[in-house]
Amino acid sequence: MNRYVLTVQCVSRRGIVAAVSSFLAEQGCNITDASQFDDEVTGQFFARITFRAETGAPLDALRTGFGPVGEAFGMTWAIHDGAHRMKTLLMVSNFGHCLNDLLYRWRIGALPVDIVGVVSNHLTYQKVVVNHDLPFHHIRVTRENKPEAEARLLSLVEETGAELVVLARYMQVLSDAFCQRMSGRIINIHHSFLPSFKGANPYKQAYERGVKLIGATAHYVTADLDEGPIIEQDTVRITHAQSSEDYVSLGRDVEAQVLSRAVHAHIHNRVFLNGNKTVVFPASPGSYASERMG
Repeated sequence: MNRYVLTVQCVSRRGIVAAVSSFLAEQGCNITDASQFDDEVTGQFFARITFRAETGAPLDALRTGFGPVGEAFGMTWAIHDGAHRMKTLLMVSNFGHCLNDLLYRWRIGALPVDIVGVVSNHLTYQKVVVNHDLPFHHIRVTRENKPEAEARLLSLVEETGAELVVLARYMQVLSDAFCQRMSGRIINIHHSFLPSFKGANPYKQAYERGVKLIGATAHYVTADLDEGPIIEQDTVRITHAQSSEDYVSLGRDVEAQVLSRAVHAHIHNRVFLNGNKTVVFPASPGSYASERMG
């Protein structure tokens, strides 16, 4: 039985839910999970609906049939195939905790994506990637060759058909042009100390200030460095007894968890851009299940 996800965003007004549910019922579809949100500040309506096509309605026919409904309400909408595995390109530098976490979740089926390759400006994780039978692309980046390196990266995105780029602790700044071209399709992870602890050794800075919470933030990449719409965040408590090395280890763990949750939300079409913010709906039942234990 075909499973689909309908995403809707439009100006809030009466009758939207009724029109959507009526259309799905008329097409022989059964709603299995639904989330909606009215932003009273912006006047925008957001909805994510998962459903089964119990009479076998094909995706193309559903998209064509829903067109008039979307037009009547001025919707930005899409119907996604629930079985689609988003083509994803991972990028990493010299810190591998996020990369290894994503690869493990992908390997056991807990992160259902199609990893089309891993890009790095170093060779540190070449063997790890190759051992996962994935393409590894070494793109060395210097101050002198940065435009050429980014042109190669863009070509790689186009060649692989990557729908999502994940910066798994990739420590190079992407150009404004690249960020704009991939708007809403690049996810980055960083420590939550910004803007309080900028620059080198943020965990050491936090240690010296005696902070009691450290954390991480996953966000969409924009031309404004580390200022893009936030998708996911989390924290871990710190006591006076922890060393600066403890801060790094605890921060590493929360970074990996936050990034994987952000990617999970994006690939399941749970994230909606809402100006400088996001609307992130809960996961549908069963979407965290993995195919195997390890």
